[in-house]
Amino acid sequence: MHQPCANGAHLNGDAARNGDLAPGLRMPTTDQEIVRLIGQHLLSVGLERSAALLMEESGLHLEHPAAATFRQHVLAGDWVKADHDLRALHDLLRDSPHQDPHNLAEMKFVVLEQKYLEHLEAGRVLDALHVLRNELTPLQYDTPRVHRLSALMMCADAEELRSRAQWPGGTTSRAAVLARVQAVLPPALMMAPGRLRSLLAQAAAYQAQRCRFHAAQRPTPEQNGHHIPFSLLADHQCSADQFPIHPLQVLNEHCDEVWYCKWSPDGSKLASGSKDHTVMIWDFDPVAKRLSFRKSLEGHLYGVSYLSWSPDGRYLIAAGPEDCPDLWIWNMETEQLHLKMTHSQEDSLTAVAWHATSDKFVCGGARGQFYHCTLDGTLINNWDGVRVNALACRADGTVLAADTHHRVRAYDFSDLTDRNLIQEEHAVMAMSLNAADTLLLLNVANQGVHLWDIRARALVRRFRGLSQGHFTIHACFGGAHQDFIASGSEDNKVYIWQMEREEPIAVLSGHTRCVNAVAWNPTHLDVLVSASDDYSLRLWGPRDPRV
Repeated sequence: MHQPCANGAHLNGDAARNGDLAPGLRMPTTDQEIVRLIGQHLLSVGLERSAALLMEESGLHLEHPAAATFRQHVLAGDWVKADHDLRALHDLLRDSPHQDPHNLAEMKFVVLEQKYLEHLEAGRVLDALHVLRNELTPLQYDTPRVHRLSALMMCADAEELRSRAQWPGGTTSRAAVLARVQAVLPPALMMAPGRLRSLLAQAAAYQAQRCRFHAAQRPTPEQNGHHIPFSLLADHQCSADQFPIHPLQVLNEHCDEVWYCKWSPDGSKLASGSKDHTVMIWDFDPVAKRLSFRKSLEGHLYGVSYLSWSPDGRYLIAAGPEDCPDLWIWNMETEQLHLKMTHSQEDSLTAVAWHATSDKFVCGGARGQFYHCTLDGTLINNWDGVRVNALACRADGTVLAADTHHRVRAYDFSDLTDRNLIQEEHAVMAMSLNAADTLLLLNVANQGVHLWDIRARALVRRFRGLSQGHFTIHACFGGAHQDFIASGSEDNKVYIWQMEREEPIAVLSGHTRCVNAVAWNPTHLDVLVSASDDYSLRLWGPRDPRV
């Protein structure tokens, strides 16, 4: 008869009878591991008889017998037997050159900690005290943690204990004990739970990352395979039909060059700024994939060359060209002018960026103005003599400024300190910071689009193909993980790159003059908009099935 494991799988099979080598033991090591992975997965989905038959026929076992009994006793809360099993595991590991003695002490501590907490939860204070004094303390492992555990003796009830210990409670927390022990045990003795799912999740995440047109959310290894949005039966490859490279709509309401466009943070509205002195607001229908004109924000005395939505979507700041001294702050809930901000008629305010709190912003221009302001236009602080081409605010409040010396510097307005981050050889005309606050996209005169890692202060990639002279052209990040780059170009085209590739994956034609800006919708990831000197905006999206 075969002997069953505690988890329902068999340790030994009839295949090994009469001295014959079990089929599984004749397999290469990789195949043996695959069989064990399949067996573990069958158990996890409740197919215990199938797992037992697989182990019996192969002659393999899912985990070492000592590990199997340890699992059984931990899940049952039999701490005396679990401690005995742990000593058996220690004996197996003690002479291993790859096993850190510190890990052996950690396994013992994890089990004793659970035993101590369960005694306290059940009101067995004397038993808990015995564990604390005679078992946990002599280990001399993580003494500060032992001191914190001893303070739990004063808890009035089990609810207070679970709250102060940040512990879910007896039976539900035993699986966590197993997971912590498995983290330091060799997988030959005990596999981590859900190992096959974890491997599949890693493979799926890699395929999605390498996919040429995967702009949607991709699975992450942390999900352990619980949600993989595409089939595992073939290599994943998104169709270009679902990528925003197909013309959907041309908007011709502006009566002069369109210099900039930007989606609201929730992706429901688009703002466009033009040389015709207007800001136009458009509503986006994500079902019909259409933009409809909503309102024209008028009264600007100059063309509108830059727009910045507050992170909460309530306000929109409009800035003008180099000779413009004003900022226009619009309340987008009332669609009325909130404030026209002018500090001096000699100012040039062409760049602006909001802090994450939406109650402060920075602004500046190439004539040397660099202001830190509140929402009502009050000047909090200023930096004299910094000639700014572009601005961005990091999550920690640090301000990044691209200046006329071809640099990007970091400024802290709280203590008026600054430092150099990036040095380019040519003028930085525009920049965009990714949502993770780690990558900076620069449009560099005569060079094109450069991607920089802010933390490493290193140039990651120079993207090829586009035409960039001395015009201000704006690029953007796109996709659920912002691993796509889109930019306008002086050759009248829109260029799109996958972050890992220098060559464009798509080049979009349709505009008849320079494309000044591209904006990728942050919520509806299958659409983007381009703004051009040909007086138009173009909406790009998935292929229309009716065409």
